[in-house]
Parts: sequence; structure tokens; C-alpha cells
Amino acid sequence: MKARGFTLLEIMIVITIIALSYTLLPKLFFSGVSGAELKSNARQVAGGLKLARDAAIYGRKPAFLSLDLGNRQFTVDGETKVHKLHPEVELKLYTAQDDLVSETVGTIRFFADGSSNGGRVTVGSGARKYLIDIDWLTGRVTIDESNDEKA
Repeated sequence: MKARGFTLLEIMIVITIIALSYTLLPKLFFSGVSGAELKSNARQVAGGLKLARDAAIYGRKPAFLSLDLGNRQFTVDGETKVHKLHPEVELKLYTAQDDLVSETVGTIRFFADGSSNGGRVTVGSGARKYLIDIDWLTGRVTIDESNDEKA
């Protein structure tokens, strides 16, 4: 009688195929920004806004966060570091008309008393987005996760 079953080689080949498909297929179908990376980018922008607000308060003079929508990066007044975001993230900026430098570059201004010109930065990818609101009176920065078309 011949024994039935699979050889060790056959089992190893099947496991290798499953492992490769597990690692390669999601990248083929789900290219873009992961949820964790999108949240990280939103927090990075919010952190930059808070840093600009602190710089305005402690420096006792206006400070800016300059957001470059085209290159997906921002800078904070007084810093040389350019903060780069994920290349596929979608950015929108709502700010005062006077603080628009060009069609793709704008600023959020913070004053010495902590107040701001106010505005909103939307960091998104597809239907997922984070709304970063800047209160004009207090300069408070808040992040709201949104999956609808409010922005």
C-alpha cells in the first residue's frame, strides 16, 4: 500500500506562496496612505501649529506656520527644519485671504496673546480625513476625525 498525504516539500511551497501573497497583495490593491500614517501626518501638522502658537506667546511677536500644499510640507516660523508629509496625502488650507502667499502656499498666523487668524487644515486620503481647526480667539488647535463631506 502507498501512503497518502503531502510531502514536506509540497507543504513548504504552499506556505511560501501564502506568505508572499500576504505581504505583496495588499500593496498592489491598497496603495496610498495607511490610517496610522494619515493620523501621524495630522498630528504632525497640529504639533507644528501648537509650536508656532508657543513661539508667538513666548517671543511676544507674531509667528507663522507656512503650509506648502503642492510639496506637502510645512515650516514653523523661526525654525530651519522643513516638515515633510506623506507624498500621497491630500491637504486643504482655509485661512485669511491676506495669509495666502500663492495658490499652493498659505500661512496660519498666531499673535503674541495666543490668538490666531483662525482657519482649518484638512489632512486626508480618499474618504478618510482629519480636520485640524484653529480657533481665532484662543488659538486652540483641535483635531477632528471625519469621514463625511463636511470639509
